[in-house]
Amino acid sequence: MGKVTGFLEIERHDRKYAPVAERLKHFQEFVVPLSEKELRDQAARCMNCGIPYCHGTGSAAPGTPGCPVNNQIPDWNDLIYNGNWEEASRNLHSTNNFPEFTGRICPAPCEASCTLNIDDNPVTIKTIECAIVDKAFEQGWIKPEPAAVKTGKKVAIVGAGPAGLAAAQQLARAGHDVHVYEKNAKAGGLLRYGIPDFKMEKGIIDRRIGQMEGEGVTFHYGVHVGGKDGLDAKTLLKDYDAVALTGGAEAPRDLPIPGRDLTGIHYAMDFLPQQNRRVGNEPVNATDILAGGKHVVVIGGGDTGSDCIGTSLRQGALSVTQLEIMPAPPERENKELTWPNWPLKMRTSSSQAEGAVREFAVLTQKFEGENGAVKKMHCVRVDAQFKPIPGTEFVLDADLVLLAMGFVHPVHEGLLKSLGVDLDPRGNVKANLTDYQTSLPKVFSAGDMRRGQSLVVWAIREGRLCAQAVDKFLMGKTELPR
Repeated sequence: MGKVTGFLEIERHDRKYAPVAERLKHFQEFVVPLSEKELRDQAARCMNCGIPYCHGTGSAAPGTPGCPVNNQIPDWNDLIYNGNWEEASRNLHSTNNFPEFTGRICPAPCEASCTLNIDDNPVTIKTIECAIVDKAFEQGWIKPEPAAVKTGKKVAIVGAGPAGLAAAQQLARAGHDVHVYEKNAKAGGLLRYGIPDFKMEKGIIDRRIGQMEGEGVTFHYGVHVGGKDGLDAKTLLKDYDAVALTGGAEAPRDLPIPGRDLTGIHYAMDFLPQQNRRVGNEPVNATDILAGGKHVVVIGGGDTGSDCIGTSLRQGALSVTQLEIMPAPPERENKELTWPNWPLKMRTSSSQAEGAVREFAVLTQKFEGENGAVKKMHCVRVDAQFKPIPGTEFVLDADLVLLAMGFVHPVHEGLLKSLGVDLDPRGNVKANLTDYQTSLPKVFSAGDMRRGQSLVVWAIREGRLCAQAVDKFLMGKTELPR
C-alpha cells in the first residue's frame, strides 16, 4: 500500500476523450492519457484491501466479481506509486498476456469490484493497466521470451483471436512448436475485424504479434481450416500432437420478421469488418456497406451495437437510432444488493454519446421497403414480458439496418462438422473446465467457441488455461500458471 491515506486525500480522476466534433473526423484512438504524476496519484488511492475483490476469485462462473485473469492489481498499483514501472510491467504480464487489449476495451469488472466503488469512486485500474503496458513498449521492456528448451511437440491452434493468441504464446514459451491457423489476412480475430480502430488501433495488435513471432510462433494466414477450398481439419490431427480450437462464436442472431429479405439490412459483423479493412488498407472483398447520407438503425444495445454507432457517425450518417428490447436499466445500482458483482445500470458508451438516439423496450415488427430496399421500420413498445403494448406503435426511417443482437454459437459448418466434435446444449464446443478437452482425443477448445460470446478478458483467461491443459497433456506435467 503505497500511501495509506491516499484514498482519503485524492479524488478519482480518469482519462478524458477528445471533443466529439474532433474525433468524428477520423478513425484513430481519441482517449487523452493521464500524466505520470496523475497516474501515480491514482495508484495511491488503492487501499490494498483485506479481501481484494478486484483480483477475482479464480472461479469461471459467470458473474464472478473482479478480474477474470486474476491480475494482482494492488501489487502493481503500489509499484506505480513508488515509480517502479518496469517491475509493474513484469507483474502485470505474469497474469495477462495482452494488457494493452484489456486496458483499452475491457469493461473493467475489476473497478466494479473495487471497495471504493461502494462510494462510486473506484481506483482507475483500467487506465493504470493501459499506461503500464504502453510505457513498457515505449521503453523497450517487452521483448520476445523464447523457450530455453524445445520439447519437440507440435501444437496447432485454429483461430488467431485473443484466446488463440494467449494459448499460442503460453505454449511457445513452454517450448512447443506452435502453429496458428487464421482464415483472415491478419491476426486478431474480432480485435482486428470487429473492434473499430477508434477504440483500438491495429498497430497495437501488430507489435504483440511481432513479439510472438520472435518467440517461435508460426502464423498461417488466409487458411480457412475446414472451409471450402481450405485446409482439411483432419489433416491437423495427423500432423500435430495437439490441436486447440479457438475460432470464436461467429454465428449471429437473426431477426426473422416480414421484410427481412430487403436490401440494406445487414449483420453488424458484415458492416464493421469492412471499415476496419479500409483503415488497414485491406481489400473489402464484398459490396460496400456504408452509412454515409443514410438514416441508420442499430438493433441491439450492447458493445457491438455501440461500435456500429461510432462507425456510422464517422461515415457521415444522417441519423443513428439504437433499439434495445430490454427495458432501460436503472441510473444507479443498489450497492447493498450488487457489490462486488457487475451491476446492471445505465451506461453510455463514447459512441452513444456522439449523437445516437437510444430507445429501450422496443420490438421491431416488420421492415418496409421501396424497390426492394429497406426504407421504414415498424416498431412497438413492449412490457416487462416483452409483449407489445397496444397503441404504442411507431415507424422509423431506415435506409440501413444493422443487426447487433449478439452471437448464438460458433459456426458449425466446416471445421466443427468435419471434425465431429460434440456440442453442448447451446451449440458451443463441449469441453470441460478441468482439461479443456473436447470429445476427440488431443483436441482442445477455448474462448468463445467453448464458452459462448464473452469478453476479451475471458478469452485471454480461457487461452491461458487451455495452454496449461495442453502442456500437461503433452508432457505429463506443466509449469504454466493456472
